[in-house]
Amino acid sequence: MNWISNYVRPKINSLFSRREVPENLWAKCDECGTMLFHRELSDNLNVCTSCGHHMPISPRERFDALFDGGIFTEVKVPQPIADPLHFKDQKKYPDRMKAAQKGTGEAEAMLVAEGKIGETPIVAAAQDFRFMGGSMGMYVGNAIIAAAERAVKLGRPLVLFSAAGGARMQEGILSLMQMPRTTVAVEMLKEAGLPYIVVLTHPTTGGVTASYAMLGDVQISEPNALICFAGPRVIEQTIREKLPEGFQRAEYLLDHGMLDRVTPRGELRDELITILRMMMGLPPAIKGSLPAPEDAKLADKPAGK
Repeated sequence: MNWISNYVRPKINSLFSRREVPENLWAKCDECGTMLFHRELSDNLNVCTSCGHHMPISPRERFDALFDGGIFTEVKVPQPIADPLHFKDQKKYPDRMKAAQKGTGEAEAMLVAEGKIGETPIVAAAQDFRFMGGSMGMYVGNAIIAAAERAVKLGRPLVLFSAAGGARMQEGILSLMQMPRTTVAVEMLKEAGLPYIVVLTHPTTGGVTASYAMLGDVQISEPNALICFAGPRVIEQTIREKLPEGFQRAEYLLDHGMLDRVTPRGELRDELITILRMMMGLPPAIKGSLPAPEDAKLADKPAGK
């Protein structure tokens, strides 16, 4: 046995070798600058544990936390015509789509799913701001219509999480046509007597705010979310006046009657369960209740076993 080769050299190499640390282990809070361990941040639903700042969260992560046991089924959305205007700016529209799909792992800017929340069956839709700013194009219009039709067919309420920079310019007037289309979809729910709850997240702006995002029976927002049609900078430059502190933020809109609630993300699920069961005429949810199938199995067993 060579003591130098087998023990001394590996020991020296371990002291001087550079250990590679994955870059995604830590995230920096945009608000307070605190470095947050990725697992701790994920467990807290992407909310800063230091200052409470709500960071972006993907639709799948949101649904994992929203639905009972993280179990949900995706609702199929009809695919629209790809690149109907053959739009090109610095990049071709199909190239931008491919980059967004690669970066998010999603096909488009909205995910529609069905499942149970607090043993209450619902249909839910959520926008992904990482996908081209969550912009509203033909697919998003199709997604909301598909969600509304599914909710009406099953007799379930619809919960929508908005996060968008407005209409998608690469689809021109076709994207603006989604405003009346989605308004009609919301009207379908109202005619069926089904609740439509909107949770506005940061940011919700432009044509999305001017259509389905502000038509809910109940309007809830996450803290400090920017909610507007035209942004504060545009308004300030137009009227040439200084805007009030916190203008167009969730708390400002709550004080001026535009919202019903401002609820932190960690408390949102319980609040939605309470509101949904109340609006559907169901008894309050019982926390920790056992599922019925297990009780049925126990009842089938002979006594003493």
